[in-house]
Amino acid sequence: MNTTPTADALHAELQALAPQHIELINESMSHAGYFEGKESHFKLTIVSDAFEGKRLVGRHQLIYGLVTPLLTSQGGQVHALAIHAYTPTEWQGQSPASPLCAGQNK
Repeated sequence: MNTTPTADALHAELQALAPQHIELINESMSHAGYFEGKESHFKLTIVSDAFEGKRLVGRHQLIYGLVTPLLTSQGGQVHALAIHAYTPTEWQGQSPASPLCAGQNK
């Protein structure tokens, strides 16, 4: 039984970037309207050669180009995707903390 279909779909789409490191954390439980099994808010830390020579916005555009069908605006389940994208030379093992949710963590 597949208990994380949205996370699995995100992970599968991101493989197109041939990541050396990928960490996808479901942070839905820290947001308003959470229920068991909800997959709506994610934090992505990804390291790939595909980001070489690209500014932050270009990296994000590359990622969103792959995962757009999974976003709520396109009928998917992902409401928020915090992206931390690095090249292998930039990667120092970092994964910045997520901000508090205005609807839940007051």
